[in-house]
Amino acid sequence: MKRFDQKRMPRSGRIHGLGVMLVIALLAGCDAHGEADSASAPPPPEVDVAAVLVEPVTLRETFTGRVAAPQTVQVRPRVSGYIDEVAFEEGELVEAGDLLFRIDPRPYEARVQAAKASLAQARSQRQLAEVEAERARTLVGRQAISQEQHDQRQAAALNARAQEAEAEAALTSAELELQYTRVTAPVAGRTGRAMVTKGNLASADQSVLTTLVSVDPLYVYFDSNDAEALGAQTLLARGETMTLHIGLTGEMGFPHQGQLDFVDNQINADTGTLRYRAVLPNPDGAFRPGQFARVEMPVANLSEAMLINRKAVLANQDRRFVYVVGDDDTVTPRQVELGRVVEELVVIRDGLKAGERVIVNGTQKVFAPGMPVTPNPIAMREAGVGNAVATRS
Repeated sequence: MKRFDQKRMPRSGRIHGLGVMLVIALLAGCDAHGEADSASAPPPPEVDVAAVLVEPVTLRETFTGRVAAPQTVQVRPRVSGYIDEVAFEEGELVEAGDLLFRIDPRPYEARVQAAKASLAQARSQRQLAEVEAERARTLVGRQAISQEQHDQRQAAALNARAQEAEAEAALTSAELELQYTRVTAPVAGRTGRAMVTKGNLASADQSVLTTLVSVDPLYVYFDSNDAEALGAQTLLARGETMTLHIGLTGEMGFPHQGQLDFVDNQINADTGTLRYRAVLPNPDGAFRPGQFARVEMPVANLSEAMLINRKAVLANQDRRFVYVVGDDDTVTPRQVELGRVVEELVVIRDGLKAGERVIVNGTQKVFAPGMPVTPNPIAMREAGVGNAVATRS
Protein backbone atom coordinates (compact mmCIF):
# COMPACT_ATOMS: atom_id res chain seq x y z
CA MET A 1 0.00 0.00 0.00
CA LYS A 2 1.30 3.34 -0.96
CA ARG A 3 1.68 6.04 1.66
CA PHE A 4 -0.44 9.17 1.10
CA ASP A 5 1.78 12.08 0.30
CA GLN A 6 0.33 15.59 0.34
CA LYS A 7 3.38 16.90 -1.44
CA ARG A 8 2.50 14.87 -4.54
CA MET A 9 -1.13 16.06 -4.47
CA PRO A 10 -1.91 18.89 -6.90
CA ARG A 11 -2.14 22.31 -5.28
CA SER A 12 -5.70 22.92 -6.45
CA GLY A 13 -6.84 19.71 -4.84
CA ARG A 14 -5.21 20.55 -1.57
CA ILE A 15 -7.00 23.97 -1.47
CA HIS A 16 -10.32 22.38 -2.32
CA GLY A 17 -9.99 19.84 0.48
CA LEU A 18 -9.10 22.44 3.05
CA GLY A 19 -12.16 24.52 2.07
CA VAL A 20 -14.47 21.57 2.48
CA MET A 21 -13.08 20.83 5.93
CA LEU A 22 -13.45 24.49 6.98
CA VAL A 23 -17.09 24.63 5.89
CA ILE A 24 -17.84 21.44 7.80
CA ALA A 25 -16.17 22.84 10.91
CA LEU A 26 -18.12 26.12 10.69
CA LEU A 27 -21.41 24.31 10.25
CA ALA A 28 -20.67 22.10 13.23
CA GLY A 29 -19.74 25.14 15.34
CA CYS A 30 -22.93 27.03 14.40
CA ASP A 31 -25.10 24.06 15.33
CA ALA A 32 -23.37 23.72 18.67
CA HIS A 33 -23.68 27.47 19.40
CA GLY A 34 -27.39 27.51 18.53
CA GLU A 35 -28.09 24.57 20.80
CA ALA A 36 -26.18 26.28 23.65
CA ASP A 37 -28.11 29.55 23.19
CA SER A 38 -31.45 27.79 23.23
CA ALA A 39 -30.48 25.86 26.34
CA SER A 40 -29.21 28.94 28.33
CA ALA A 41 -31.99 31.53 27.56
CA PRO A 42 -33.69 32.38 30.97
CA PRO A 43 -37.49 32.60 31.32
CA PRO A 44 -39.13 36.00 31.97
CA PRO A 45 -38.62 37.06 35.63
CA GLU A 46 -41.48 36.67 38.07
CA VAL A 47 -42.81 39.91 39.58
CA ASP A 48 -45.73 40.77 41.87
CA VAL A 49 -48.29 42.99 40.17
CA ALA A 50 -51.42 44.66 41.54
CA ALA A 51 -54.24 46.61 39.92
CA VAL A 52 -54.61 50.32 40.66
CA LEU A 53 -57.18 50.85 43.41
CA VAL A 54 -60.00 53.36 43.17
CA GLU A 55 -61.74 54.15 46.45
CA PRO A 56 -62.90 57.10 48.60
CA VAL A 57 -60.19 58.91 50.53
CA THR A 58 -60.30 61.46 53.34
CA LEU A 59 -57.46 63.94 52.97
CA ARG A 60 -55.87 65.10 56.21
CA GLU A 61 -53.36 67.73 57.18
CA THR A 62 -51.01 67.51 60.13
CA PHE A 63 -50.73 70.41 62.57
CA THR A 64 -48.71 71.12 65.68
CA GLY A 65 -50.68 72.03 68.78
CA ARG A 66 -50.46 72.21 72.53
CA VAL A 67 -52.45 70.48 75.26
CA ALA A 68 -54.34 72.73 77.66
CA ALA A 69 -56.61 72.17 80.64
CA PRO A 70 -60.24 73.27 80.27
CA GLN A 71 -60.14 74.56 83.86
CA THR A 72 -57.13 76.05 85.62
CA VAL A 73 -57.77 77.37 89.14
CA GLN A 74 -55.46 79.26 91.45
CA VAL A 75 -56.69 78.15 94.84
CA ARG A 76 -56.86 81.13 97.24
CA PRO A 77 -58.32 81.28 100.77
CA ARG A 78 -61.52 83.24 101.37
CA VAL A 79 -60.56 84.00 104.97
CA SER A 80 -57.24 84.92 106.55
CA GLY A 81 -55.49 82.74 109.06
CA TYR A 82 -52.65 80.38 109.75
CA ILE A 83 -52.51 77.11 107.82
CA ASP A 84 -53.35 74.32 110.23
CA GLU A 85 -53.16 71.40 107.78
CA VAL A 86 -52.13 70.57 104.21
CA ALA A 87 -54.47 67.71 103.39
CA PHE A 88 -53.24 66.58 99.93
CA GLU A 89 -50.21 65.10 98.23
CA GLU A 90 -48.63 67.41 95.70
CA GLY A 91 -49.43 66.32 92.16
CA GLU A 92 -52.23 63.91 93.06
CA LEU A 93 -55.65 63.68 91.46
CA VAL A 94 -58.49 65.04 93.59
CA GLU A 95 -62.24 65.26 93.24
CA ALA A 96 -64.32 68.40 93.53
CA GLY A 97 -64.97 69.06 97.23
CA ASP A 98 -61.89 67.23 98.55
CA LEU A 99 -60.11 69.00 101.40
CA LEU A 100 -56.85 70.69 100.35
CA PHE A 101 -55.97 73.07 103.23
CA ARG A 102 -57.41 73.82 106.64
CA ILE A 103 -57.00 77.22 108.25
CA ASP A 104 -57.02 77.44 112.06
CA PRO A 105 -60.80 77.51 112.73
CA ARG A 106 -60.80 78.59 116.38
CA PRO A 107 -61.14 82.37 115.84
CA TYR A 108 -64.03 81.74 113.47
CA GLU A 109 -65.70 79.30 115.81
CA ALA A 110 -65.64 82.03 118.47
CA ARG A 111 -67.23 84.47 116.03
CA VAL A 112 -70.01 81.98 115.36
CA GLN A 113 -70.71 81.66 119.09
CA ALA A 114 -70.78 85.45 119.48
CA ALA A 115 -73.14 85.76 116.53
CA LYS A 116 -75.46 83.14 118.01
CA ALA A 117 -75.55 85.06 121.29
CA SER A 118 -76.33 88.32 119.51
CA LEU A 119 -79.11 86.60 117.61
CA ALA A 120 -80.64 85.23 120.81
CA GLN A 121 -80.58 88.71 122.36
CA ALA A 122 -82.16 90.24 119.27
CA ARG A 123 -84.92 87.65 119.29
CA SER A 124 -85.78 88.32 122.94
CA GLN A 125 -85.90 92.05 122.29
CA ARG A 126 -88.10 91.48 119.27
CA GLN A 127 -90.51 89.33 121.28
CA LEU A 128 -90.75 92.00 124.01
CA ALA A 129 -91.27 94.76 121.47
CA GLU A 130 -94.03 92.79 119.75
CA VAL A 131 -95.82 92.21 123.09
CA GLU A 132 -95.65 95.92 123.93
CA ALA A 133 -96.83 96.85 120.44
CA GLU A 134 -99.85 94.53 120.77
CA ARG A 135 -100.68 95.98 124.18
CA ALA A 136 -100.42 99.48 122.78
CA ARG A 137 -102.98 98.62 120.08
CA THR A 138 -105.41 97.52 122.79
CA LEU A 139 -104.84 100.54 125.02
CA VAL A 140 -105.11 103.09 122.23
CA GLY A 141 -108.52 101.65 121.41
CA ARG A 142 -109.61 102.35 124.96
CA GLN A 143 -107.95 105.73 124.79
CA ALA A 144 -105.74 104.67 127.71
CA ILE A 145 -102.58 105.86 125.93
CA SER A 146 -101.94 108.49 123.39
CA GLN A 147 -101.58 107.85 119.70
CA GLU A 148 -97.99 108.96 119.94
CA GLN A 149 -97.14 106.27 122.50
CA HIS A 150 -98.88 103.69 120.31
CA ASP A 151 -96.83 104.70 117.29
CA GLN A 152 -93.59 104.61 119.25
CA ARG A 153 -94.20 101.02 120.38
CA GLN A 154 -95.10 99.93 116.85
CA ALA A 155 -91.85 101.45 115.58
CA ALA A 156 -89.91 99.76 118.38
CA ALA A 157 -91.36 96.40 117.31
CA LEU A 158 -90.31 96.99 113.69
CA ASN A 159 -86.83 98.01 114.80
CA ALA A 160 -86.53 94.86 116.92
CA ARG A 161 -87.45 92.71 113.95
CA ALA A 162 -84.78 94.45 111.85
CA GLN A 163 -82.18 93.90 114.54
CA GLU A 164 -83.09 90.23 114.66
CA ALA A 165 -82.68 89.93 110.88
CA GLU A 166 -79.31 91.68 111.13
CA ALA A 167 -78.22 89.25 113.84
CA GLU A 168 -79.31 86.31 111.69
CA ALA A 169 -77.25 87.65 108.77
CA ALA A 170 -74.23 88.11 111.04
CA LEU A 171 -74.56 84.50 112.17
CA THR A 172 -74.80 83.29 108.59
CA SER A 173 -71.67 85.28 107.69
CA ALA A 174 -69.76 83.88 110.67
CA GLU A 175 -70.78 80.34 109.78
CA LEU A 176 -69.64 80.89 106.19
CA GLU A 177 -66.27 82.17 107.36
CA LEU A 178 -65.93 79.11 109.57
CA GLN A 179 -66.81 76.94 106.59
CA TYR A 180 -64.19 78.74 104.49
CA THR A 181 -61.46 77.63 106.87
CA ARG A 182 -61.76 74.35 104.97
CA VAL A 183 -60.22 75.06 101.56
CA THR A 184 -61.62 72.45 99.18
CA ALA A 185 -61.04 71.65 95.51
CA PRO A 186 -63.44 73.70 93.36
CA VAL A 187 -63.09 71.26 90.42
CA ALA A 188 -61.79 67.75 89.89
CA GLY A 189 -58.21 67.68 88.64
CA ARG A 190 -54.54 67.41 89.51
CA THR A 191 -52.98 69.50 92.25
CA GLY A 192 -49.77 71.45 91.92
CA ARG A 193 -47.16 72.34 94.50
CA ALA A 194 -48.29 73.61 97.90
CA MET A 195 -47.27 77.28 97.82
CA VAL A 196 -48.12 77.86 101.51
CA THR A 197 -47.22 75.19 104.04
CA LYS A 198 -48.42 74.46 107.57
CA GLY A 199 -47.87 77.24 110.08
CA ASN A 200 -47.72 80.07 107.54
CA LEU A 201 -50.21 82.93 107.31
CA ALA A 202 -52.60 82.92 104.37
CA SER A 203 -54.27 86.17 103.44
CA ALA A 204 -57.84 86.14 102.19
CA ASP A 205 -58.15 86.49 98.37
CA GLN A 206 -54.41 87.14 98.03
CA SER A 207 -52.27 84.12 98.92
CA VAL A 208 -52.10 81.43 96.22
CA LEU A 209 -52.19 78.12 98.08
CA THR A 210 -51.83 75.83 95.05
CA THR A 211 -52.87 75.49 91.42
CA LEU A 212 -55.45 72.95 90.31
CA VAL A 213 -55.95 71.88 86.68
CA SER A 214 -58.66 69.63 85.30
CA VAL A 215 -57.37 66.53 83.49
CA ASP A 216 -60.31 64.75 81.86
CA PRO A 217 -60.98 65.75 79.21
CA LEU A 218 -58.19 67.99 77.95
CA TYR A 219 -58.12 70.52 75.13
CA VAL A 220 -55.68 70.54 72.19
CA TYR A 221 -55.33 73.94 70.53
CA PHE A 222 -53.80 74.23 67.05
CA ASP A 223 -53.75 76.67 64.12
CA SER A 224 -54.19 76.15 60.37
CA ASN A 225 -53.50 78.39 57.39
CA ASP A 226 -56.14 79.95 55.14
CA ALA A 227 -56.31 77.20 52.50
CA GLU A 228 -56.46 74.32 54.96
CA ALA A 229 -58.94 76.20 57.11
CA LEU A 230 -61.19 76.67 54.08
CA GLY A 231 -61.19 72.93 53.38
CA ALA A 232 -62.02 72.08 56.96
CA GLN A 233 -64.76 74.72 57.05
CA THR A 234 -66.29 73.12 53.96
CA LEU A 235 -66.52 69.78 55.75
CA LEU A 236 -67.96 71.40 58.85
CA ALA A 237 -70.56 73.22 56.77
CA ARG A 238 -71.78 69.86 55.48
CA GLY A 239 -72.44 68.77 59.06
CA GLU A 240 -69.82 66.01 58.95
CA THR A 241 -68.45 64.69 62.23
CA MET A 242 -64.93 66.00 62.69
CA THR A 243 -62.87 63.26 64.31
CA LEU A 244 -59.22 64.18 64.78
CA HIS A 245 -56.25 61.86 65.25
CA ILE A 246 -53.77 63.03 67.86
CA GLY A 247 -50.23 62.01 68.75
CA LEU A 248 -48.30 63.37 71.72
CA THR A 249 -44.59 63.86 72.30
CA GLY A 250 -42.69 60.58 72.15
CA GLU A 251 -45.50 58.63 70.48
CA MET A 252 -45.41 57.05 67.04
CA GLY A 253 -48.22 57.95 64.70
CA PHE A 254 -51.55 59.23 65.96
CA PRO A 255 -52.85 56.69 68.50
CA HIS A 256 -55.52 58.93 70.11
CA GLN A 257 -58.80 60.33 68.84
CA GLY A 258 -60.50 63.58 69.72
CA GLN A 259 -63.47 65.60 68.59
CA LEU A 260 -63.33 69.12 67.18
CA ASP A 261 -65.54 71.29 69.38
CA PHE A 262 -64.48 74.87 68.69
CA VAL A 263 -63.38 77.00 65.72
CA ASP A 264 -62.41 80.62 66.27
CA ASN A 265 -64.63 83.28 64.72
CA GLN A 266 -61.85 85.12 62.90
CA ILE A 267 -58.49 84.52 61.23
CA ASN A 268 -55.44 85.98 62.93
CA ALA A 269 -54.38 88.90 60.72
CA ASP A 270 -50.73 88.68 61.86
CA THR A 271 -50.20 84.97 61.17
CA GLY A 272 -52.97 84.24 58.67
CA THR A 273 -54.09 81.24 60.71
CA LEU A 274 -57.34 80.08 62.25
CA ARG A 275 -57.48 78.63 65.77
CA TYR A 276 -59.08 75.20 66.35
CA ARG A 277 -59.71 73.20 69.51
CA ALA A 278 -60.09 69.46 69.96
CA VAL A 279 -61.37 67.61 73.00
CA LEU A 280 -59.02 64.79 74.04
CA PRO A 281 -60.28 62.16 76.54
CA ASN A 282 -57.82 61.56 79.36
CA PRO A 283 -59.48 59.14 81.81
CA ASP A 284 -56.25 57.89 83.40
CA GLY A 285 -54.65 61.32 83.63
CA ALA A 286 -51.61 60.30 81.54
CA PHE A 287 -51.50 63.52 79.52
CA ARG A 288 -50.47 66.83 81.03
CA PRO A 289 -51.39 70.39 80.09
CA GLY A 290 -48.56 72.08 78.21
CA GLN A 291 -47.52 69.02 76.17
CA PHE A 292 -46.95 69.42 72.45
CA ALA A 293 -49.29 67.44 70.22
CA ARG A 294 -49.55 66.53 66.55
CA VAL A 295 -53.05 66.69 65.12
CA GLU A 296 -54.39 65.18 61.89
CA MET A 297 -57.50 67.00 60.71
CA PRO A 298 -59.67 66.19 57.66
CA VAL A 299 -59.52 68.95 55.05
CA ALA A 300 -61.20 67.28 52.04
CA ASN A 301 -62.96 64.13 50.85
CA LEU A 302 -62.24 62.45 47.50
CA SER A 303 -64.99 60.15 46.28
CA GLU A 304 -62.68 58.35 43.79
CA ALA A 305 -58.93 58.37 44.39
CA MET A 306 -56.40 56.19 42.55
CA LEU A 307 -54.06 54.41 44.95
CA ILE A 308 -50.99 52.22 44.57
CA ASN A 309 -48.53 50.70 47.00
CA ARG A 310 -45.63 52.99 47.86
CA LYS A 311 -43.16 50.20 47.06
CA ALA A 312 -44.18 50.43 43.41
CA VAL A 313 -42.92 54.02 43.11
CA LEU A 314 -39.37 54.51 41.83
CA ALA A 315 -37.32 57.70 41.61
CA ASN A 316 -35.32 59.13 38.73
CA GLN A 317 -33.79 62.37 39.99
CA ASP A 318 -36.80 64.58 40.73
CA ARG A 319 -39.25 62.40 38.81
CA ARG A 320 -41.34 59.50 40.05
CA PHE A 321 -42.35 56.55 37.88
CA VAL A 322 -43.79 53.04 38.05
CA TYR A 323 -43.55 49.96 35.86
CA VAL A 324 -46.86 49.19 34.15
CA VAL A 325 -47.43 45.62 32.91
CA GLY A 326 -49.43 45.51 29.68
CA ASP A 327 -51.83 42.87 28.40
CA ASP A 328 -48.91 41.15 26.63
CA ASP A 329 -46.99 40.97 29.97
CA THR A 330 -44.35 43.43 28.84
CA VAL A 331 -43.09 46.28 31.01
CA THR A 332 -43.50 49.99 30.30
CA PRO A 333 -42.17 52.74 32.62
CA ARG A 334 -44.76 55.43 33.38
CA GLN A 335 -44.12 58.79 35.00
CA VAL A 336 -46.66 59.60 37.74
CA GLU A 337 -47.61 62.58 39.89
CA LEU A 338 -47.89 61.64 43.56
CA GLY A 339 -50.44 62.93 46.04
CA ARG A 340 -50.84 62.16 49.72
CA VAL A 341 -49.60 59.09 51.55
CA VAL A 342 -52.40 56.72 52.56
CA GLU A 343 -51.00 54.29 55.10
CA GLU A 344 -48.95 51.90 52.88
CA LEU A 345 -50.48 53.39 49.72
CA VAL A 346 -50.07 56.71 47.93
CA VAL A 347 -52.58 58.77 45.95
CA ILE A 348 -51.79 59.07 42.22
CA ARG A 349 -52.86 62.44 40.84
CA ASP A 350 -51.86 61.76 37.24
CA GLY A 351 -50.19 59.08 35.10
CA LEU A 352 -52.29 55.96 35.74
CA LYS A 353 -55.76 54.67 35.01
CA ALA A 354 -58.04 52.53 37.11
CA GLY A 355 -57.36 48.80 36.76
CA GLU A 356 -53.87 49.12 35.24
CA ARG A 357 -51.35 46.65 36.62
CA VAL A 358 -48.17 47.95 38.22
CA ILE A 359 -45.18 46.05 39.58
CA VAL A 360 -45.17 46.14 43.38
CA ASN A 361 -42.39 43.63 44.16
CA GLY A 362 -39.56 42.75 41.81
CA THR A 363 -38.85 46.09 40.16
CA GLN A 364 -35.12 45.32 40.48
CA LYS A 365 -35.60 42.50 37.96
CA VAL A 366 -36.62 44.91 35.20
CA PHE A 367 -33.65 46.06 33.11
CA ALA A 368 -35.20 47.61 30.01
CA PRO A 369 -38.55 48.87 28.73
CA GLY A 370 -40.51 46.31 26.76
CA MET A 371 -38.98 43.26 28.40
CA PRO A 372 -41.40 40.42 29.19
CA VAL A 373 -42.21 39.39 32.76
CA THR A 374 -44.19 36.67 34.48
CA PRO A 375 -46.81 38.55 36.54
CA ASN A 376 -47.94 37.18 39.87
CA PRO A 377 -51.24 38.94 40.81
CA ILE A 378 -51.52 40.17 44.43
CA ALA A 379 -53.81 42.58 46.31
CA MET A 380 -52.72 46.21 46.41
CA ARG A 381 -53.52 46.34 50.11
CA GLU A 382 -54.39 43.81 52.74
CA ALA A 383 -58.04 42.76 52.93
CA GLY A 384 -60.18 44.14 55.72
CA VAL A 385 -58.76 47.67 55.74
CA GLY A 386 -61.53 50.29 55.50
CA ASN A 387 -61.67 53.59 53.71
CA ALA A 388 -58.30 55.23 53.31
CA VAL A 389 -57.18 58.26 55.24
CA ALA A 390 -54.56 60.37 53.52
CA THR A 391 -51.89 62.60 54.98
CA ARG A 392 -49.38 64.96 53.43
CA SER A 393 -46.68 63.10 51.50
